[in-house]
Amino acid sequence: MFVNQQPRTVLGSTARTLGLIYHNTVRIVRKKHGNALMALVMNFSQTLIMVAVFYIMMTLTGMRTVPIRGDFVVFLMTGIFLFMTHIKSMGAVASAEGPASPMMKHAPMNTVIAVASSALSALYIQLLTMIVILFLVHVAWHPVEIDRPIGVIGMVMLAWFTGATIGLVFYALRPWFPTAVPIINTLYSRANMIASGKMFVANALPTHILVYFDWNPLFHTIDQARGFAFVNYWPRYSSVSYPVKVGLALLMIGLIAEFYTRRNASLSWSAGR
Repeated sequence: MFVNQQPRTVLGSTARTLGLIYHNTVRIVRKKHGNALMALVMNFSQTLIMVAVFYIMMTLTGMRTVPIRGDFVVFLMTGIFLFMTHIKSMGAVASAEGPASPMMKHAPMNTVIAVASSALSALYIQLLTMIVILFLVHVAWHPVEIDRPIGVIGMVMLAWFTGATIGLVFYALRPWFPTAVPIINTLYSRANMIASGKMFVANALPTHILVYFDWNPLFHTIDQARGFAFVNYWPRYSSVSYPVKVGLALLMIGLIAEFYTRRNASLSWSAGR
């Protein structure tokens, strides 16, 4: 009666894994709050406050004029939405339950399910937050017009993917450097407040300044998202291929490092989780 039934087909194993990822994603969303709606409300408030603060700050300082003719609110939201998606997915994956977690004692739970669930839970919350904020702005303030919404959604997914792969590298390194990894994670998040380029566009930067930003995959996704959102902006100094290549490279590095860490995991590491 307590025997763990193993599926005998590839389709059965895939369905079982997807089911576990789904249920664990729901558990992660509800973990901090008994009501899953509260997680959405807190993330919604955080994103909305950031949009409002930057809008007021740039209006008062006279920086509201941007090199793109169009809706200034859309300009802000394309930067802040992608920034939040990238940072939240990175933090969620980096802090996922590790190989020494008590949850790993419950078969068939494993680190792959934990990482995938953490990434999907962050994406779920961010997508819901974006939909709610866009709906409120469109209905209560003024109509929101986006030139190519499918392309913008693609850049949101790319920002999520690169954030998750960076988080995967931090996740694999965390048991080895339990103190240093959270500090590096925080420094990267804070640096992206400027390095993400959410308050300016690449076309307006001189070449000697651009080199300080074009290493960042998030900078490319935000700039490309504005190329899709605005009919009269064509990004010349960013590309879609760069964050894709960086994300795939980090994914391979993270998987290899996570596999090595999982094979050498010890219960004594649980103090550093």
